[in-house]
Amino acid sequence: MNKTWIIAQREFLSRVQKKTFLLTTILLPVVVFGLYGLIIYFAVKTADNYKVAIADNANLFGGKIESKDDIKFEFVKDETIASLKEKIAKKELEGYVYVPKDFDAAKGDTISFVSGKTVGLMNREEIQKRIDNAMQERKLLSSLNINKKQLDSLQHSSDIKFATIEGKEENDAKVGISYGVGYASGFMIYIILFIYGTMVMRGVMEEKTNRIAEVIISSVKPFQLMMGKITGIGAVGLVQFLIWITLTITLRVGLVLLFPSLAESSHAVGAATHAIAEAKNSGAINSFLGGLSEVNFPLIVGCFIFYFIGGYLLYSSLFAAVGSAVNEDPQDAQSLLLPITMPIIFGIVIMTKAINDPTCGLAIFGSLFPLTSPIVMMARIPFGVPNTVPYWQLALSVILLIGGFICTTWLSAKIYRVGILMYGKKVTLKELWKWAWRKN
Repeated sequence: MNKTWIIAQREFLSRVQKKTFLLTTILLPVVVFGLYGLIIYFAVKTADNYKVAIADNANLFGGKIESKDDIKFEFVKDETIASLKEKIAKKELEGYVYVPKDFDAAKGDTISFVSGKTVGLMNREEIQKRIDNAMQERKLLSSLNINKKQLDSLQHSSDIKFATIEGKEENDAKVGISYGVGYASGFMIYIILFIYGTMVMRGVMEEKTNRIAEVIISSVKPFQLMMGKITGIGAVGLVQFLIWITLTITLRVGLVLLFPSLAESSHAVGAATHAIAEAKNSGAINSFLGGLSEVNFPLIVGCFIFYFIGGYLLYSSLFAAVGSAVNEDPQDAQSLLLPITMPIIFGIVIMTKAINDPTCGLAIFGSLFPLTSPIVMMARIPFGVPNTVPYWQLALSVILLIGGFICTTWLSAKIYRVGILMYGKKVTLKELWKWAWRKN
């Protein structure tokens, strides 16, 4: 155990002290948020309201089109097409809609939007939506004597409440939050398994190709060497992951504190403020906070740490076995990696099903099978324990993951012992299988 610790310490320090580690861990988030801040800055500085003039001579819209976000509709009177074009040329308008007095939609007349330059896709869709809504509301008012708000209230009059068999109501906001948290947790573990598992494999390959492993094996057992590398590189990944989270939160808060006017004037913040204002009126904020309180975040964080460590240890041992069997050509690892990467890909595929139906048979199987449980179970847990994930399923998943780690480590150690000292031969999956089950 002491030798394993020494190897793990060496792996950790040798990577943490490199300039590349500092650059990728600290400089990368700073550069990303710096670019993000510049994008917002220039977007705000160059953002102008998109002004559209409506010359409604036929009173088609009733003098009302909703102006929202960056598109402003202004009704004008006694304007000719020539005068509207002149205003566009002077940059007073971005475009106009001219409706003649004899306009008749029943005869096939259509509305044209004229602009001085090409209209972007988002603005095009927004203008189309606002004009359609205004025309629809006008027709409803003239033919049925009801406005669009009354129509919307009729369409959404049935408020269905979902409840369990015990009579407990299920908050819609809680389901939405669980969906987002489950997807984010599962996807993060999916990325972690790929990144740090590959890091372990490359570390083993480097020592083998440089013949350093031959010297180390003379003083430690192959199993100790493998576990030392897995533990050390895993610690590097955990530290890097925690630093990224800390820097992300710090930089995001700092960006708002340093540039409050920038944040407040951005389109995204303005839209969010408008949404919050509407949500307060409808009681959606209280519903959201209620759903947030129903999500068991301490359990989610605890399970995330366990499945992060368990999934990493399970897959890193397999990646280490592949790295020990590969020679100088890294392309040889591609064929050997297929049986390892396929369960990870299947895990993310099952996860997309689990977050939509967390109690289906496929989701239960994926959360119990050790090779996919770190991804799938983390997608199910936010929906509730024990309502969605019974205690026995969670306990069985934990036991199977620990057993899977022990089994894969035992098999990988046998492959590692043979492969780390074998040179000049291209290894196949069949040979790896023989090494794993060969008697000592």
